[in-house]
Amino acid sequence: MIPTFYFFIFGLIFGSFLNCVIYRLEEGKSFLKGRSFCPHCQHPLSFYDLIPLFSFFFLRGKCRYCQNKISLQYPLVEFFTGLLFSLIFLKFSLNFQVLIYNLTICCLLILIFVFDLKHYLIPDQLIFGGTFLALIYQIFKIYNFGNWNLSQIFNLGLAILPSFFFLTIILISKEKWMGFGDFKLAIFLGLFLEFPKILVSLFISFLIGGIIGLGLVLTKKKNLKSEIPFAPFLVSGTFLTLFFGEKLIDWYLNLFLFK
Repeated sequence: MIPTFYFFIFGLIFGSFLNCVIYRLEEGKSFLKGRSFCPHCQHPLSFYDLIPLFSFFFLRGKCRYCQNKISLQYPLVEFFTGLLFSLIFLKFSLNFQVLIYNLTICCLLILIFVFDLKHYLIPDQLIFGGTFLALIYQIFKIYNFGNWNLSQIFNLGLAILPSFFFLTIILISKEKWMGFGDFKLAIFLGLFLEFPKILVSLFISFLIGGIIGLGLVLTKKKNLKSEIPFAPFLVSGTFLTLFFGEKLIDWYLNLFLFK
């Protein structure tokens, strides 16, 4: 349990960094240079203002310098990044390369989740970066140090195929029901999860999206014509599939195919 706790702390720190990346992407600024500062009063923040989770609660959710409220996004991103880092460590700790790969993808997916939730937009640099990383990883799996695994190519083709369902919806609705960002994200997620996990992920994503969308309509927070960002549902489905996909597939096969 101690290494898992360390990864939780590690994730909290990365979550703080991801919050910085989100803000600077919004502002069109580089996240590789410059000190952190309050988005309201622009006052530079000291290290004790940036301690993940602790600083938010110690400051009672307000900036030390201008007393403006700090968005709940900051502690939530930190906490869930820590939680996801811990779960990824528990699942992939036996293979260092796979562990690092999944942690990196995790960070990209968190950025996509928050950015699309806030702005109804997925930055191309996040999707293209994730797609490139996933593609390189899959090429290494196909090559397998000289022992070519050609069946993996067919598997990847099946994994990417569901993304064209998104493309069909986009073309039919003329982007009213779904945007091209979701199509590109589906390709990225197909390369990451592979077949048949991508099907499980999409099923969960549409299920969650349907339930939440219905709830928003019933509570009159949205109507049938309202735009709802879909990437958060895709990312949620991806994480649930990453951790529980094998069990869900086995359950389905045992329930319907091996009676």
